[in-house]
Amino acid sequence: MKKLFLLIFTVLFASTALAADSKSVSYKSGDETVQALLYTPSGKGPFPAIIVVHEWWGLNDWVKEQASKLADQGYVALAIDLYRGKVATTSDMAHELMRGVPEDRAKRDLHAAFAFLQAQANVKKDRISSIGWCMGGGYSLDVALQEPTLSADVINYGHLATDSEALKKINAPILGLFGGKDQGITPDDVHKFEAAMKQLGKKVDIKIYDDAGHAFENPNNKAGYRAEDAADAWKRTVAFLAENLKK
Repeated sequence: MKKLFLLIFTVLFASTALAADSKSVSYKSGDETVQALLYTPSGKGPFPAIIVVHEWWGLNDWVKEQASKLADQGYVALAIDLYRGKVATTSDMAHELMRGVPEDRAKRDLHAAFAFLQAQANVKKDRISSIGWCMGGGYSLDVALQEPTLSADVINYGHLATDSEALKKINAPILGLFGGKDQGITPDDVHKFEAAMKQLGKKVDIKIYDDAGHAFENPNNKAGYRAEDAADAWKRTVAFLAENLKK
């Protein structure tokens, strides 16, 4: 009984400690006020920072966990909410919410997140990056396209651009992680993006996991989660961010 009590106490304490590492923040995006979760590392700043962009499900527990893990790596992590508080529980709902995000509003939100981090006293203004998964992976690329001073950008199986005029605007090094069996973002799409970036002299590091499909990093994707590939993707992400944000 004593061991059970200690276990319950430990879990509750850990949950409380985790919750204390994040706080809800608000800031202006155009004429709107938007909400986000801000995760701050322990210790004394200033720290590098990361814009964390959710999948098509919305700002759910899995994305919050990724933001928390990034804070554990020494980054201020801003988990933004493009859905204004809505979280999908079915793929149909996720598809509807994703289609309902106006492109111009999303771009304003992404810029507002970047500006918010730049305004924080504990953030290194020249060490801000972006990361996203699925829909958020595409939006992470959009951050690189519209923020010339972005320091690093991670795209996890998100939509890609190949237009050279658009890609010319990118200054941040890119890490792209994709599934070889992804039917939405195909290996052919990835190779075209990589070739276009390299032709422009941009820094790009691409990894295609041959046996993985879309969303292979998320264990909630019961049919497509690949633990070994997900672990490798996380390892590459941590190394890439450290190389570009902590040097």
